[in-house]
Amino acid sequence: MSRIQGVMKALKEQDRKALIPYITAGDPHPDVTVDLMHTLVSAGADIIELGVPFSDPMADGPVIQLACERSLKHGTSLRQVIGMVKEFRKQDDKTPVVLMGYLNPMEAMGYEAFAEAAADAGVDGILTVDLPPEEADDVAPLFTSRNLDAIFLLAPTTIDQRIQAIAEHSSGYVYYVSFKGVTGAAKINVDEVAAKVAHIHEMTALPVGVGFGIRDAETAAAVGRVSDGVIVGSVLVDTIARNQADTEELKRALTDLLHPMREALDSLAS
Repeated sequence: MSRIQGVMKALKEQDRKALIPYITAGDPHPDVTVDLMHTLVSAGADIIELGVPFSDPMADGPVIQLACERSLKHGTSLRQVIGMVKEFRKQDDKTPVVLMGYLNPMEAMGYEAFAEAAADAGVDGILTVDLPPEEADDVAPLFTSRNLDAIFLLAPTTIDQRIQAIAEHSSGYVYYVSFKGVTGAAKINVDEVAAKVAHIHEMTALPVGVGFGIRDAETAAAVGRVSDGVIVGSVLVDTIARNQADTEELKRALTDLLHPMREALDSLAS
Protein backbone atom coordinates (compact mmCIF):
# COMPACT_ATOMS: atom_id res chain seq x y z
CA MET A 1 0.00 0.00 0.00
CA SER A 2 1.37 3.38 -1.01
CA ARG A 3 1.51 6.37 1.33
CA ILE A 4 -1.35 7.97 -0.57
CA GLN A 5 -3.51 4.86 -0.32
CA GLY A 6 -2.71 4.57 3.39
CA VAL A 7 -3.66 8.18 4.10
CA MET A 8 -6.89 7.94 2.11
CA LYS A 9 -7.82 4.69 3.85
CA ALA A 10 -7.15 6.18 7.30
CA LEU A 11 -9.18 9.30 6.51
CA LYS A 12 -12.13 7.22 5.31
CA GLU A 13 -12.04 5.14 8.49
CA GLN A 14 -12.12 8.39 10.51
CA ASP A 15 -14.93 9.82 8.32
CA ARG A 16 -12.63 12.72 7.43
CA LYS A 17 -11.91 14.40 4.11
CA ALA A 18 -8.51 14.92 2.53
CA LEU A 19 -7.08 18.41 2.28
CA ILE A 20 -4.68 18.53 -0.67
CA PRO A 21 -2.95 21.87 -1.26
CA TYR A 22 -0.97 22.65 -4.41
CA ILE A 23 2.04 24.94 -4.72
CA THR A 24 4.50 25.38 -7.58
CA ALA A 25 8.01 24.19 -6.75
CA GLY A 26 10.55 27.00 -6.86
CA ASP A 27 7.96 29.75 -6.28
CA PRO A 28 8.79 32.32 -5.03
CA HIS A 29 12.32 30.86 -4.80
CA PRO A 30 13.69 27.29 -4.80
CA ASP A 31 15.23 27.80 -1.36
CA VAL A 32 11.78 28.42 0.15
CA THR A 33 9.80 25.49 -1.26
CA VAL A 34 10.64 22.83 1.34
CA ASP A 35 9.87 25.25 4.17
CA LEU A 36 6.50 26.01 2.57
CA MET A 37 5.75 22.29 2.26
CA HIS A 38 6.27 21.85 5.99
CA THR A 39 4.07 24.90 6.60
CA LEU A 40 1.26 23.30 4.60
CA VAL A 41 1.50 20.13 6.67
CA SER A 42 1.43 22.11 9.92
CA ALA A 43 -1.68 23.92 8.67
CA GLY A 44 -3.51 20.64 8.07
CA ALA A 45 -2.51 19.23 4.68
CA ASP A 46 -2.99 15.48 4.25
CA ILE A 47 -1.28 15.27 0.85
CA ILE A 48 0.80 17.87 -1.01
CA GLU A 49 0.62 18.40 -4.75
CA LEU A 50 3.92 19.93 -5.82
CA GLY A 51 3.82 21.54 -9.24
CA VAL A 52 6.73 21.05 -11.61
CA PRO A 53 7.19 24.43 -13.35
CA PHE A 54 6.67 24.33 -17.10
CA SER A 55 6.91 27.00 -19.76
CA ASP A 56 3.47 26.22 -21.26
CA PRO A 57 1.11 25.17 -18.44
CA MET A 58 -1.95 24.81 -20.67
CA ALA A 59 -4.43 23.67 -17.98
CA ASP A 60 -3.58 26.52 -15.65
CA GLY A 61 -4.88 30.05 -15.44
CA PRO A 62 -2.78 33.20 -15.09
CA VAL A 63 -2.07 32.78 -11.36
CA ILE A 64 -0.25 29.46 -11.77
CA GLN A 65 1.22 30.51 -15.11
CA LEU A 66 2.92 33.41 -13.34
CA ALA A 67 4.10 31.06 -10.57
CA CYS A 68 5.77 28.90 -13.22
CA GLU A 69 7.41 31.99 -14.68
CA ARG A 70 8.72 33.07 -11.27
CA SER A 71 10.09 29.59 -10.63
CA LEU A 72 11.68 29.20 -14.05
CA LYS A 73 13.46 32.56 -13.67
CA HIS A 74 15.46 30.82 -10.94
CA GLY A 75 16.19 27.90 -13.26
CA THR A 76 14.10 25.38 -11.34
CA SER A 77 14.41 21.99 -13.04
CA LEU A 78 12.65 18.66 -12.67
CA ARG A 79 15.73 17.20 -10.98
CA GLN A 80 15.73 20.11 -8.51
CA VAL A 81 12.05 19.51 -7.73
CA ILE A 82 12.80 15.85 -7.01
CA GLY A 83 15.63 17.05 -4.78
CA MET A 84 13.18 19.24 -2.86
CA VAL A 85 11.08 16.19 -2.08
CA LYS A 86 14.19 14.35 -0.90
CA GLU A 87 14.99 17.27 1.41
CA PHE A 88 11.39 17.35 2.67
CA ARG A 89 11.64 13.66 3.54
CA LYS A 90 14.46 14.33 6.01
CA GLN A 91 11.83 15.70 8.41
CA ASP A 92 8.57 14.22 7.14
CA ASP A 93 8.25 10.60 6.08
CA LYS A 94 4.46 10.45 6.45
CA THR A 95 2.88 13.13 4.25
CA PRO A 96 2.39 11.93 0.66
CA VAL A 97 3.77 14.14 -2.10
CA VAL A 98 2.36 14.14 -5.64
CA LEU A 99 4.35 15.71 -8.45
CA MET A 100 1.95 17.50 -10.80
CA GLY A 101 3.12 18.65 -14.19
CA TYR A 102 3.44 18.01 -17.89
CA LEU A 103 5.00 15.26 -19.96
CA ASN A 104 7.77 17.22 -21.64
CA PRO A 105 10.20 17.53 -18.68
CA MET A 106 9.64 13.86 -17.79
CA GLU A 107 10.16 12.76 -21.38
CA ALA A 108 13.34 14.85 -21.62
CA MET A 109 14.70 13.20 -18.47
CA GLY A 110 13.53 9.77 -19.60
CA TYR A 111 10.44 8.18 -18.09
CA GLU A 112 12.31 5.32 -16.46
CA ALA A 113 15.05 7.56 -15.06
CA PHE A 114 12.41 9.97 -13.80
CA ALA A 115 10.37 7.23 -12.12
CA GLU A 116 13.47 5.80 -10.46
CA ALA A 117 14.67 9.18 -9.19
CA ALA A 118 11.21 10.18 -7.97
CA ALA A 119 10.71 6.94 -6.06
CA ASP A 120 14.17 7.15 -4.51
CA ALA A 121 13.46 10.71 -3.33
CA GLY A 122 10.19 9.77 -1.64
CA VAL A 123 7.65 10.95 -4.20
CA ASP A 124 4.34 9.09 -3.85
CA GLY A 125 2.32 9.96 -6.92
CA ILE A 126 2.55 11.43 -10.41
CA LEU A 127 -0.16 13.54 -12.01
CA THR A 128 0.66 14.36 -15.60
CA VAL A 129 -1.87 16.82 -17.00
CA ASP A 130 -1.31 16.01 -20.68
CA LEU A 131 -1.06 12.21 -20.42
CA PRO A 132 -4.33 10.69 -21.68
CA PRO A 133 -5.21 7.11 -20.72
CA GLU A 134 -4.84 6.03 -24.35
CA GLU A 135 -1.13 6.84 -24.13
CA ALA A 136 -0.54 5.66 -20.56
CA ASP A 137 0.02 1.95 -21.20
CA ASP A 138 3.79 2.31 -21.32
CA VAL A 139 4.21 5.14 -18.80
CA ALA A 140 1.83 4.32 -15.94
CA PRO A 141 3.37 0.86 -15.28
CA LEU A 142 6.77 2.53 -14.80
CA PHE A 143 5.22 4.52 -12.00
CA THR A 144 3.15 1.80 -10.34
CA SER A 145 6.02 -0.70 -10.43
CA ARG A 146 7.90 1.71 -8.16
CA ASN A 147 4.93 2.25 -5.84
CA LEU A 148 4.21 5.63 -7.41
CA ASP A 149 0.48 6.21 -7.77
CA ALA A 150 -0.57 7.31 -11.25
CA ILE A 151 -3.21 10.03 -10.87
CA PHE A 152 -5.36 11.27 -13.73
CA LEU A 153 -7.76 14.14 -14.33
CA LEU A 154 -11.48 13.79 -14.93
CA ALA A 155 -13.56 16.68 -16.26
CA PRO A 156 -17.29 17.52 -16.37
CA THR A 157 -17.21 16.53 -20.05
CA THR A 158 -15.50 13.15 -19.53
CA ILE A 159 -17.68 10.39 -20.98
CA ASP A 160 -18.22 7.06 -19.23
CA GLN A 161 -15.89 5.15 -21.53
CA ARG A 162 -13.03 7.46 -20.64
CA ILE A 163 -13.89 7.43 -16.95
CA GLN A 164 -13.54 3.64 -17.05
CA ALA A 165 -10.24 3.86 -18.96
CA ILE A 166 -8.84 6.43 -16.52
CA ALA A 167 -9.99 4.41 -13.52
CA GLU A 168 -8.20 1.34 -14.89
CA HIS A 169 -4.90 3.25 -15.11
CA SER A 170 -5.30 5.20 -11.85
CA SER A 171 -4.28 4.54 -8.29
CA GLY A 172 -4.27 6.63 -5.11
CA TYR A 173 -7.14 8.93 -6.11
CA VAL A 174 -8.63 10.56 -9.17
CA TYR A 175 -8.65 14.33 -9.60
CA TYR A 176 -12.02 15.70 -10.68
CA VAL A 177 -11.83 19.14 -12.29
CA SER A 178 -14.97 20.88 -11.06
CA PHE A 179 -15.65 23.03 -14.10
CA LYS A 180 -14.72 23.52 -17.74
CA GLY A 181 -11.80 25.93 -18.09
CA VAL A 182 -8.47 26.68 -16.48
CA THR A 183 -7.51 26.94 -12.82
CA GLY A 184 -8.91 29.91 -10.92
CA ALA A 185 -11.35 30.79 -13.70
CA ALA A 186 -14.84 30.27 -12.29
CA LYS A 187 -17.03 29.67 -9.29
CA ILE A 188 -17.83 26.10 -8.37
CA ASN A 189 -21.33 24.64 -8.78
CA VAL A 190 -21.57 22.21 -5.87
CA ASP A 191 -24.76 20.51 -7.10
CA GLU A 192 -23.14 19.68 -10.42
CA VAL A 193 -20.01 18.46 -8.64
CA ALA A 194 -22.07 16.26 -6.32
CA ALA A 195 -23.86 14.60 -9.23
CA LYS A 196 -20.66 13.97 -11.17
CA VAL A 197 -18.71 12.66 -8.16
CA ALA A 198 -21.56 10.28 -7.32
CA HIS A 199 -21.48 9.01 -10.89
CA ILE A 200 -17.69 8.55 -10.79
CA HIS A 201 -18.06 6.61 -7.53
CA GLU A 202 -20.40 4.23 -9.35
CA MET A 203 -17.57 3.42 -11.76
CA THR A 204 -14.53 3.23 -9.47
CA ALA A 205 -13.73 2.53 -5.84
CA LEU A 206 -10.91 5.08 -5.92
CA PRO A 207 -11.30 8.22 -3.78
CA VAL A 208 -12.28 11.33 -5.72
CA GLY A 209 -10.57 14.62 -4.96
CA VAL A 210 -12.11 17.78 -6.37
CA GLY A 211 -10.06 20.73 -7.52
CA PHE A 212 -10.56 24.09 -9.27
CA GLY A 213 -12.72 26.61 -7.43
CA ILE A 214 -11.80 25.90 -3.78
CA ARG A 215 -11.16 29.38 -2.39
CA ASP A 216 -12.00 29.38 1.33
CA ALA A 217 -13.36 27.35 4.23
CA GLU A 218 -16.92 27.67 2.96
CA THR A 219 -16.21 26.24 -0.49
CA ALA A 220 -13.93 23.59 1.01
CA ALA A 221 -16.71 22.38 3.29
CA ALA A 222 -19.31 22.47 0.51
CA VAL A 223 -17.15 20.35 -1.78
CA GLY A 224 -15.96 18.13 1.08
CA ARG A 225 -19.55 17.11 1.75
CA VAL A 226 -19.81 15.53 -1.70
CA SER A 227 -16.28 14.23 -2.30
CA ASP A 228 -13.40 12.41 -0.64
CA GLY A 229 -11.14 15.44 -0.59
CA VAL A 230 -10.56 18.97 -1.77
CA ILE A 231 -7.61 20.18 -3.82
CA VAL A 232 -6.64 23.81 -3.27
CA GLY A 233 -4.33 25.55 -5.73
CA SER A 234 -4.78 29.00 -7.22
CA VAL A 235 -5.77 30.78 -4.01
CA LEU A 236 -2.60 29.48 -2.31
CA VAL A 237 -0.40 30.39 -5.26
CA ASP A 238 -1.92 33.86 -5.36
CA THR A 239 -1.12 34.21 -1.65
CA ILE A 240 2.48 33.29 -2.42
CA ALA A 241 2.62 35.95 -5.13
CA ARG A 242 1.29 38.64 -2.80
CA ASN A 243 3.69 37.77 0.04
CA GLN A 244 6.79 36.67 -1.86
CA ALA A 245 9.04 39.37 -0.40
CA ASP A 246 8.68 38.16 3.21
CA THR A 247 8.98 34.41 3.85
CA GLU A 248 7.72 34.52 7.44
CA GLU A 249 4.70 36.61 6.50
CA LEU A 250 4.11 34.24 3.58
CA LYS A 251 4.04 31.21 5.88
CA ARG A 252 1.61 32.99 8.19
CA ALA A 253 -0.63 33.91 5.28
CA LEU A 254 -0.69 30.33 3.96
CA THR A 255 -1.52 29.02 7.42
CA ASP A 256 -4.29 31.60 7.88
CA LEU A 257 -5.82 30.45 4.60
CA LEU A 258 -5.40 26.69 4.89
CA HIS A 259 -6.09 26.06 8.58
CA PRO A 260 -9.73 27.24 8.45
CA MET A 261 -10.26 24.86 5.52
CA ARG A 262 -8.92 22.04 7.67
CA GLU A 263 -11.29 22.96 10.47
CA ALA A 264 -14.22 23.24 8.08
CA LEU A 265 -13.55 19.79 6.63
CA ASP A 266 -13.13 18.25 10.07
CA SER A 267 -16.46 19.73 11.12
CA LEU A 268 -18.12 17.45 8.55
CA ALA A 269 -17.13 14.28 10.40
CA SER A 270 -20.13 12.53 11.91
